[in-house]
Amino acid sequence: MEQLFLSVIGGGAMGSALLRRWVDSGICPPNQIGLREPDSVRASALQKELGIRLLSDLTQAGESQIVFLAVKPQVFATVVAEMGQLTASELVISIMAGIPLQQLQQAFPRQGVVRTMPNTPALVGAGITAISYGTGITPTQMEQVEKLFRAVGEVVTVAENQMDAVTALSGSGPGYVAVMVEALIDGGVRVGLPRPIATQLALQTLSGTAALLQQEQLHPALLKDRVTSPGGTTIAGIDALEQAGVRGALMQAVQAAYERSCQLKGS
Repeated sequence: MEQLFLSVIGGGAMGSALLRRWVDSGICPPNQIGLREPDSVRASALQKELGIRLLSDLTQAGESQIVFLAVKPQVFATVVAEMGQLTASELVISIMAGIPLQQLQQAFPRQGVVRTMPNTPALVGAGITAISYGTGITPTQMEQVEKLFRAVGEVVTVAENQMDAVTALSGSGPGYVAVMVEALIDGGVRVGLPRPIATQLALQTLSGTAALLQQEQLHPALLKDRVTSPGGTTIAGIDALEQAGVRGALMQAVQAAYERSCQLKGS
């Protein structure tokens, strides 16, 4: 049987999303991907859908070139113990929150270790992943890691001491955006729009504005100035936002999430 290139430990929401993107994009042949997922129903469904191989136990993961940890941090120690010594693996990639590079390196002293933080838009290939590399990672390994995550969106390299800030902004950010979208939809309904129309308008306005900012490389303040005519509707709405403290509330949300991430890391 052909040697595994990639072993994925954990087939939950993020693990399965990444698997689908990797297989669909052709980054890795399905017969070179192994999955260890304790939920047998979920594991069988992913095997049938993607054509990947299922690992009967965690010791088999060590036979692949890359081990990808997509489990909850609470079970990290158990996974490491059951996995045993990695015989062929050269690289361990983690998406676990709160498990630092030092702890990964202690668990896998013979492998290069990488810590990452993808976010939920990765489910549709529109995510962004922050990456922190352990010591001794080669340029070839960096290229492998970035290739994997570019399949689900953009990538950015950060120092590990910035990971809590990343968690607070892009990791938790989809939740903030969802609240804003819901509020815009409700606002549309309040002024007389049918909810399906309000939903379509809000979602497309959000995605279109983000695309415009990216493609034109505009500072958000410049775009705001462009759409606020004197005495017009937009400046009236922005004035209401400022009076309600929306700008400060969003900044406080990031700060609160950052502080909570720091707390969880120390727990």
